[in-house]
Amino acid sequence: MKVEVGYAKPEVQVILPVEVPAGATAEIAIRASGLLSRFLEIDLAAVKIGIFGKPCALDQVLRPGDRVEIYRPLIADPKEARRSRALKK
Repeated sequence: MKVEVGYAKPEVQVILPVEVPAGATAEIAIRASGLLSRFLEIDLAAVKIGIFGKPCALDQVLRPGDRVEIYRPLIADPKEARRSRALKK
């Protein structure tokens, strides 16, 4: 079954096609993609992931064509950034 695994940093975005067996989980696809050895900062125990922008768990069973996305931690809290911009006005 073909799926994609994606990860993005400010300077680079990578989306890799991965072939996994039917019934494979998001974690299996991430490990099969090789992104963990390419981007050493990815800690599967700490990062959040999703499928097509919807959060999911590592044990989520994939369907053909799914895109597993590995999310980086936010640099700034969106609520706090909005509050700061409002105070400046």
